[in-house]
Amino acid sequence: MAYIVYFNIVRAKTIVNSPYNERQDAFADRIIRGSIVDKKGNVLAETQVGEDGSELRSYPYGAAFAHVVGFSYPSTGKCGLESIENFNLLTTDSFFVEKLMNEFKDEKNMGDTVVTTLDADLQQAAYNALGDNKGAIVVMEPGTGKILAMVSGPTFDPNSVEANWDALNADDSNSPLLNRATQGQYAPGSTFKVVTALEYMREHSDYANYSYDCAGEITADGTTIHCFDSTVHGLEDLRSSMANSCNSSFANIGLSLNKTEYRKTAEDLLFNKKLPSVLDYSKSSFKINEKSTGAEMMMTAMGQGETLVSPYHMALITSAIANGGTLMEPYLVEKVTNYSGAEVRKNVPKSYKKLMTSDEAAQLKDYMKAVVDEGTATMLSGQSYTAAGKTGTAEYSMDDGEKTHSWFMGFTNVDNPELVISVIIEGYDGNAGAKAVPIAKQVLDAYYYQ
Repeated sequence: MAYIVYFNIVRAKTIVNSPYNERQDAFADRIIRGSIVDKKGNVLAETQVGEDGSELRSYPYGAAFAHVVGFSYPSTGKCGLESIENFNLLTTDSFFVEKLMNEFKDEKNMGDTVVTTLDADLQQAAYNALGDNKGAIVVMEPGTGKILAMVSGPTFDPNSVEANWDALNADDSNSPLLNRATQGQYAPGSTFKVVTALEYMREHSDYANYSYDCAGEITADGTTIHCFDSTVHGLEDLRSSMANSCNSSFANIGLSLNKTEYRKTAEDLLFNKKLPSVLDYSKSSFKINEKSTGAEMMMTAMGQGETLVSPYHMALITSAIANGGTLMEPYLVEKVTNYSGAEVRKNVPKSYKKLMTSDEAAQLKDYMKAVVDEGTATMLSGQSYTAAGKTGTAEYSMDDGEKTHSWFMGFTNVDNPELVISVIIEGYDGNAGAKAVPIAKQVLDAYYYQ
């Protein structure tokens, strides 16, 4: 009895979580893997036990949560929360007497339940909005860091991973196992103009007096930058340059920036740095240095060039802007309970890093509000919720011609920000800015109107 108590209470967590344990699931022969649920208790992953004692991992929402919840199979391993929370799912905090009785009856105990910050209704709305597009959507709370939804497409059904494993791994054209939300690397397009604007503000205390007469294009260092459709925006200040997403104006700004300071500001916003994430992610890159040419500065300032970023990272930057400059540490697990609902441990919001001053955040918020009120994202104006944001079009070349990625990042309830959303749609061959905004609106409308 003493050994049973010691093994189950004292040594269990060490054995299950030990990095030296070659078979992390060794304790699974004594515990039925616990469930993963959303913030409202909707089951996202559970173990179904047959009459013969056989166990089958089930994912009731199928492909909708595939990348963030992940999967767990003996033959394929684990990913997503199934991997991150393996320790808790294979730990039991059932009542002591119940555990003891099960040991004597040689029956398994029930593993703990991981209660996530995810909202199944919002996740389903994001999944539906993304549809058959390649891309990703991230929704989070800027004031807490809670991640409410994370969708990547193309996706897969975690219920049939074992049967389709070879095909999933061989599909290089779609890469369905890749979580594009955190691991995708994309040129940020015009969403990066918030970074460029921030650097200009830091270098020029009189930034409110910035003026540029847009003729639809700008040429410098042997390179010509065009505004979208060669639109002539005319005389602009920094606010209208952002609202109109004027490439010429931002290319002009790029030519004036201190290269070393520009890099420092980008790195303040976590480019070339570690990101706060429990999920696997790709580090964002910013390559401007003292040797960069004028052409490179122009391209980078408008979000092209060699800069690469993930939708998740853009959500983090947007969260900091919405939250007065402070990035809250993002998290996916609200709490852990035993299978009957008794709380075992709980996570609480905490600050990760101050990315910018509150004044800088307030100014960027005003510029992003102008994008919705009078600029390239007016589709989001006039709703029951207010919004601020930035659209983006990132060009790239393919075998069948030049295409674009469509971006939108923004937040709702501008005076007291509630939701941050980041959307990317890959390979769109039309007006890219017009693709991401309605998808973001569809997600936000589902939250506020249903």
